[in-house]
Amino acid sequence: MEKKDCFIVFLCLSACLLTTQFPEVNAARKQPQEDKLILNGHKMLFVFGDSYADTGNWPPTNVSGSWREPYGMTFPGKPSGRWSDGRILSDYIASYLGIGSPQPYAAWKRDGEAKQFGMNFAYGGSGVFDTYVDGPNMTTQIIYLQQLLQQNVYTKHDLTSSVALVSSVGNDYNYHTFTKHMGGFVKTLTKQLSLNLKRIHEMGVPKVAVTAMEPLGCIPGVAFLTTGNYSNTCDERMNKITRFHNQLLKQNIQKLNDDQTDGSPFVILDLYAAFMSALNIQHNRPGNSSFAHPMQPCCLGKCGEVDESGKKEYRVCDNPKMAFFWDIFHPSQQGWMAVYSALETSLPNLFHSQHSAPPSKY
Repeated sequence: MEKKDCFIVFLCLSACLLTTQFPEVNAARKQPQEDKLILNGHKMLFVFGDSYADTGNWPPTNVSGSWREPYGMTFPGKPSGRWSDGRILSDYIASYLGIGSPQPYAAWKRDGEAKQFGMNFAYGGSGVFDTYVDGPNMTTQIIYLQQLLQQNVYTKHDLTSSVALVSSVGNDYNYHTFTKHMGGFVKTLTKQLSLNLKRIHEMGVPKVAVTAMEPLGCIPGVAFLTTGNYSNTCDERMNKITRFHNQLLKQNIQKLNDDQTDGSPFVILDLYAAFMSALNIQHNRPGNSSFAHPMQPCCLGKCGEVDESGKKEYRVCDNPKMAFFWDIFHPSQQGWMAVYSALETSLPNLFHSQHSAPPSKY
């Protein structure tokens, strides 16, 4: 792929990009039995964010690559609106809670039937603030849930036995790449994100989990723009940016919890540590892992696109299970499974609340 083509894709679909230096500051498991809902206490999942959590909110008629082959080839066997060959982070969190993946908000608008597992409001390419895509930012996504409460699609009682998953910020950084005062922007972004989390909790959701940002320097699309190839070396400068953001996020979450009288409702899912563990990153290079070429995307080229003659402008690796990354920005199903596995030991504490028992293993 030429650099200019990669950059265009990057602007539209990026999980994250920053160029300003900062100081350091397997397939999815089978769904558990229905009685796990009682044991876990959490019966619904409400999802907000971007392409790391979107399970199909963009319409199939949209130019979005997530509705084109080869996306979805592993699960469900055809494009489903997920930015991967199969299941993604929100699918695994739902499975951990013992429930099915919540339906996309767009599906509810189309069918008018709210499923029992909650709802997914995430839109690929969106952010905390407005970005390059014409999709709902996080504030608007939260308003969608508020409207569903007003319409009695869900009740306050439903929310008391729910969990919220929030995955969004990468596209904000992409959109504001050339902001002159980036340090101030990071503070503004993390402050607004914290206000959003607080608002979700005040609506009645007892536990709100937000993802820390993944290591930017280890994302193939970012490495390509930096080095001109998909090398097995992470960009440490970009990872410093990630750590700066995550440090501010941690401080804000701590303050939110300190201000609460009902325990610690806000938790962080450490994607940075999980990605580093799954890729076995040491000294900015992937170490031995189950992935043959950890930073080599399975779908190379303009993934999901064809030219005027119908010829594919991409190629897919022989075995997606051996690839951590599906395309230049998003993990494969196997990659997300590895990330989830790295997170799993911390999930009982994260999702335990005074209103429910800790989730049990299955």
